Amino acid sequence: MRNTVLAAFILAVSAAPAWAGFSFSSIDGGDIALDDWAGKPVLVVNTASLCGFAPQFEELQALHETYGSRGLLVLAVPSNDFRQELGSEAEVKDYCATNFDLTLPMTTISHVRGPEAHPFYQWMKAEQGFEPGWNFNKVLLGPKGEVAGTWGAAVSPSGPAITGAIEALLP
Repeated sequence: MRNTVLAAFILAVSAAPAWAGFSFSSIDGGDIALDDWAGKPVLVVNTASLCGFAPQFEELQALHETYGSRGLLVLAVPSNDFRQELGSEAEVKDYCATNFDLTLPMTTISHVRGPEAHPFYQWMKAEQGFEPGWNFNKVLLGPKGEVAGTWGAAVSPSGPAITGAIEALLP
């Protein structure tokens, strides 16, 4: 029996996504736990309202509307690490709702690089060698725990590189 319990524990731990345990504070209050999305793809994007790439919010919203019902989580992570974010979560939320009709989940303003980076981004740097070089860097997490892709700011969220990778992960 002891071996059976140990084997079940090892199987459960090995089946958990590598990104299990990470959680973000939601801009709407509460937490967004990546564990809640285990078995589904997650697209994490560090954003900034005042960045020249901010029109990508429209594309992120379109991904949310197109693929959300099939299991994709699109998560916007506002950050001021590149000095292009508004001063408060309330301003960010209002700006995104007013200018882009954003309804996808969004975190509170978070660090995405450096020693104060959110633990998810610290893990991405340590384990994957990926650190955002600018706003609107994208990380696609696969349903089996793998990092399925990373893209820089200039790669369109609705372009074939990202949509193809998302579609390959969806049922």
